[in-house]
Amino acid sequence: MSAEFVPGLAGVVAAKSAIGFIDGKQGILRYRGIRIEDLSEHSTFEEVSFLLLFGKLPNADELAGFEADLKAERALDPAILAVLKALPKTTHPMVALQTAVAAMGGVDDHMDVTDAARNVAAAKKLIAVIPSITGTFDRLRKGLAPVQPDNSLGHAANFIYMTTGEVPNDQVARLMDVCLILHAEHGFNASTFTGRVVGATLANPYATMSAAVGSLSGPLHGGANERVLEMLAEIPGVEAVEGWLDDALANKRKIMGLGHRVYKVKDPRATILQGLAADLFAQQGSTPLYDIAHKLETEAEPRVGSRGIYPNVDFYSGLVYQKMGIETDLYTPIFGVARVSGWAAHWLEQLSDNRIYRPTQMYVGETDAKYIPMSDR
Repeated sequence: MSAEFVPGLAGVVAAKSAIGFIDGKQGILRYRGIRIEDLSEHSTFEEVSFLLLFGKLPNADELAGFEADLKAERALDPAILAVLKALPKTTHPMVALQTAVAAMGGVDDHMDVTDAARNVAAAKKLIAVIPSITGTFDRLRKGLAPVQPDNSLGHAANFIYMTTGEVPNDQVARLMDVCLILHAEHGFNASTFTGRVVGATLANPYATMSAAVGSLSGPLHGGANERVLEMLAEIPGVEAVEGWLDDALANKRKIMGLGHRVYKVKDPRATILQGLAADLFAQQGSTPLYDIAHKLETEAEPRVGSRGIYPNVDFYSGLVYQKMGIETDLYTPIFGVARVSGWAAHWLEQLSDNRIYRPTQMYVGETDAKYIPMSDR
């Protein structure tokens, strides 16, 4: 057994997986072998979720059945609604989401994860209800009545409807659909790995997914898109970008949305999102922050591109959500609305050939410390 210490487990192979493939040097992302570009152009989030869970694209009947199963689970159980109502209105939506997902374990007593059929049912329930939790809590904290799901709407459109109370137009609904597809899976990222570690203990699915939500809430993971907007808002205008960037680089400041632990070229999801953002702004009017972001990307490439620092998915996603009128602190929960499909797929895969994770450590403390009696301290 190797005693080498690898900070952050960078590059350490912790498991085998057939779900997501990433080639960071070439800028390639595939779900079950299918290019993300093809899925974002031709697929829906429901179809992608089926693909992630079951390892194949569904036929028409399978997709219709899967969509019906999700719609049947959209409504919140009264107990979960009560939990959300009991939280202070100042609660961050990610805290509310983690709390509610954990509480689902009290509603569904699914403790025996050796039951494969119940595991699949729990995965569907989580995919269906996390958008409802997110939208409902956002309304409750604003003093608004919850909106019941509309089963005539697709997954993405219904999420927007339950959040805003308004049925989105086709362009906005499709844009949200693609955003969910782009965020649905990304290999052994921090939250997915967290979910697999907890799931490997044979914890119930809601404890497992709640842990993944907690991992996602950190600003170094899911919270980055909020910080991109905060950063862009600091720059007075397009004409100030170059000077701001030079100053940031000189002071070794982290530029949010640029760079990725895996990608050494532009994140393919960022490329897709940028195109969608441009289309949205062309139809509904641009925003100064998009112009600033585009200028920042242009100026950053000759300065840091040689070091493999390019826009990641967070660089443009917040701009898109902002244009949709979504609250800034909902951006990370939206990440969770999407990523639950990947988490669930990894949880099922983990259980199919499970072994509990038990890495070792490199001990650096004292080895022969003496106990000092209370009277001598």
